[in-house]
Amino acid sequence: MKVKKGWLAIQVGLEEEDVGIQKFVIPISYLYHPLLQKLLDKAHDVYGYHVDGPLKLPCSVDDFLHISSEVIL
Repeated sequence: MKVKKGWLAIQVGLEEEDVGIQKFVIPISYLYHPLLQKLLDKAHDVYGYHVDGPLKLPCSVDDFLHISSEVIL
């Protein structure tokens, strides 16, 4: 997947979910929002800093969609 400058590809989801892992492309500016900062801290705790591939956020897809709707406002 080719991502435009200023955007970031991420993977969201939990293995045990029926929905599985989904890919999203978000503006990099979203990463400065406190709600996404919490998810980034959680990702560090779960995966560490050195992960191959796209950024992975360890939360459910539904939770991420709710958080992203808060970030947009």
